[in-house]
Amino acid sequence: MPTSLTVALAAGLLTATAPTSHAAAGATLPFTSVEAESAATTGTKIGPDHTQGTLASEASGRQAVRLAAGRRVEFTAPRAANALNVAYSVPDGQTGTLNVYVNGTKLARTIPVTSKYSYVDTGWIPGAKTHHFYDNARLLLGQNVQAGDKVALEAANAEVTVDVADFEQVAGAAGQPAGSVSVTSKGADPSGQGDSTQAFRDAIAAAQGGVVWIPPGEYRLTSSLSGVQNVTLQGAGSWHSIVRTSRFIDQSSSSGGVHIKDFAVIGEVTERVDSNPDNFVNGSLGPNSSVSGMWLQHLKVGLWLMGNNDNLVVENNRFLDMTADGLNLNGNARGVRVRHNFLRNQGDDALAMWSLYAPDTNSSFENNTITQPNLANGIAIYGGTDITVKDNLISDTNALGSGIAISNQKFLDPFHPLSGTITVDGNTLVRTGAMNPNWNHPMGALRVDSYDSPIEANVRITNTTITDSPYSAFEFVSGSGRGFAAKNITVDGATVRDTGTVVVQAETQGAATFRNVTATGVGAAGVYNCPYPSGSGSFTLTDGGGNSGWSSTWSDCSTWPQPGQGNPDPDPNRNLAKGRPATATGSQDVYTPGKAVDGDANTYWESANNAFPQSWTVDLGSPGAVRRLVLKLPPSSAWGARTQTVTVLGSTDGSTYSTVVGATGYRFDPATGNTATVALPDGTNLRYLRLSVSANTGWPAGQFSEVEAYPTS
Repeated sequence: MPTSLTVALAAGLLTATAPTSHAAAGATLPFTSVEAESAATTGTKIGPDHTQGTLASEASGRQAVRLAAGRRVEFTAPRAANALNVAYSVPDGQTGTLNVYVNGTKLARTIPVTSKYSYVDTGWIPGAKTHHFYDNARLLLGQNVQAGDKVALEAANAEVTVDVADFEQVAGAAGQPAGSVSVTSKGADPSGQGDSTQAFRDAIAAAQGGVVWIPPGEYRLTSSLSGVQNVTLQGAGSWHSIVRTSRFIDQSSSSGGVHIKDFAVIGEVTERVDSNPDNFVNGSLGPNSSVSGMWLQHLKVGLWLMGNNDNLVVENNRFLDMTADGLNLNGNARGVRVRHNFLRNQGDDALAMWSLYAPDTNSSFENNTITQPNLANGIAIYGGTDITVKDNLISDTNALGSGIAISNQKFLDPFHPLSGTITVDGNTLVRTGAMNPNWNHPMGALRVDSYDSPIEANVRITNTTITDSPYSAFEFVSGSGRGFAAKNITVDGATVRDTGTVVVQAETQGAATFRNVTATGVGAAGVYNCPYPSGSGSFTLTDGGGNSGWSSTWSDCSTWPQPGQGNPDPDPNRNLAKGRPATATGSQDVYTPGKAVDGDANTYWESANNAFPQSWTVDLGSPGAVRRLVLKLPPSSAWGARTQTVTVLGSTDGSTYSTVVGATGYRFDPATGNTATVALPDGTNLRYLRLSVSANTGWPAGQFSEVEAYPTS
C-alpha cells in the first residue's frame, strides 16, 4: 500500500513512518519518549484498560508502572540527553519526590511530584467523571547521558505511577538579540520573587517594531498583558526563560505582527472554570503573527483565539496539562496554520476549530503529535469552510473522544456548518475512539458527525492509518440522535489494523464511497449499518474498489458488537428487518419508510396517494436466507379490513431485483390482528427486500406498520 503509513511499535517507542511518496505523520520533536511499561521495574505494571475513570485508561499506551515508595523504574536512554520530562500520577491530595539515578549513581537533583494539577471535575459536562489523572514534571539533569545509559526513577516518599519519560538534549541558553529591550532593564525580577508585570508592559511599549528579550530566569506576572502588537517576545529557550502566570495575553484585538517564541509559560490552573480567561493567549494576536518554540503548561487553554488572527502560524510548541483545549480557533480564523506541535494530557479537545459567529476558513492542523486528551477528541473540526487536517499522529483518546472528529455540532449560535472541501489526509490514529457514556455505545477512531445539521460539505478522507482502535475505525453518526444525513464522503486509501469491533460504524442516513481500504484483525464484523433513530433513512456504502478484509456486516441491530467477540450466528427467530434502513418510492406526510421497521405496530408507512404502483425497500445488511414475511397494519379497529396486492422482490446488490413472490392479494383484518404472512420459496437468499404494492381496497396507497422478515418458515 504505497500511500499508507506504518505505525512502528518497538521497545515502547511510538513513531510513524511512511514511504517517500507521503510524509510521516506527527510533529518533528526534539525529544524521544519511552514508555514506562517497556522499561525494567521493581514496581507493578497497570493496564491495559480502556474503562473511563481508571488510571490506566488515561496513560499513554493504556499502560503505566505503579511505584510504591522505594520502588523504581529504569529506562534505557534512547539518545544523548541532558534533560528529562516525566508524565506521572500520584494519589489525590498527595505530593512526593522522584529520585533520579544515572547508571546507578543517585543525582543530587530530584523531581517533585504533586496531585495539585490533577483530578479535575467538570460536573456540568454530561458524561464526565473525575479525570486528568496525570501531570508532567521536567528536570535538567546537570550532566549528559548517552544512548544506552540507564536512567532510573525511584519513588521516594509517596506512591507514584510513571507513564512515560521524554529524553531531550537541551541546547544552552540563547544570547540576547542585538537592539532588543530586555525585561530586566525595565525592572523584571528573574528570581521569580517580585512582580514583573509592569516591567513586561514597559518593555513591550519600548520595543514597538522590535524585540522584547526575556533572559534566562523565572518571572512572575500577576495580571495579563494587553495592547500587544507589532512586537516580538523572545526568550533564551523554553527550558531557560520561564514566565509564571495563568493569564499571559488577554486582548480582543490587535493590529498584528506579534511573534512569541522560545520561552515557557507555566500557570497555576488546578480546576477548569470556563468563565475565566486562564489562557496563554485569550483573544487575538492580530494578522500575520506567530507562536513558536513555546512550552505551555498548567493553563486552562493554550490559545483560545477569537477576532482577527489571519495567517497566524503556531508551530513547534509543547502543550502540556491543560484543563481544557490545547488550542481552539473560535471562529473567524483565516489562513491559520497549526503545525509540528506536541500536545499531551489536554482536558478537552487537543486541537479544535469551532466556527462560532464566523466560519474558520482555509485553515489547517498539520503534522501535530497528540496524545492522551482525556475528555474529548484529539482533533475536532466543528464547522468551517475548506479546512485541512493532515499528517497528524494521534493516540490514546479517552471518554467522549475520537482521534479526529469532523462535525456539525454547534454548541451555540450563530454557527457556521461545514462547507466547501474538508480534507483529512495522511493521519495516523493509534488506540483512538472511546465508549461514550452519554450514548452507551462507542465512538470511532475517526468520526463524521452530522450532530445539529446535515453534512453537505465534500469530506475527503485519504491515506489514513488506524491501529488498535478499541472499538470502530470509521464512524458516521448524527450524535444528537436526530438522524441528520452525513453525505458527500469519500474514504480513499486506509489501512486498519486490529480494530476492536468494526471497520465502519454507520448510525445515520447518508452515503460514503470507500476505495483501497484494507483491514486485518477485525474484532467483530466489517460493517455495522444501523441508522438511528430506527427507520430514519439508510447509509449507503459504495465499494469503489480495492477494499479487502471487511466485507461482513454485523447481523443484529438490536445489540452492539463487543470488542473481539466476532459476528455471532443470527438468531433463527430474530426479525431481520427490525431497525434496518428502509426507503420507498414515496411517502405521505410523516408516514415515512422507517416507520415500518421501528418495532411499533401503531406507527406506519404510507406511500404517495393515488399513484400505484408504489414500493418499499429494506436493506437487511448482508445477503442471507429469508423464508417468511409478516406484514402488519395498526391493530386498532379503526383500521377497517382491506386487501393489498403485493409483489415481493429481492436483490443481493441493491441494483438488480428479481421476483420472489408474484402479485398476490393479502387480507388485513383487525379482527385477526391486521397481519398477513407471506411464505417465501426455499432457497430465497437476499439482502434487499422490496414490496411493490399495486392495489389497496381500503386506501389509495401502500400501507405497512411493520414488515418482519425471518430466516425460518
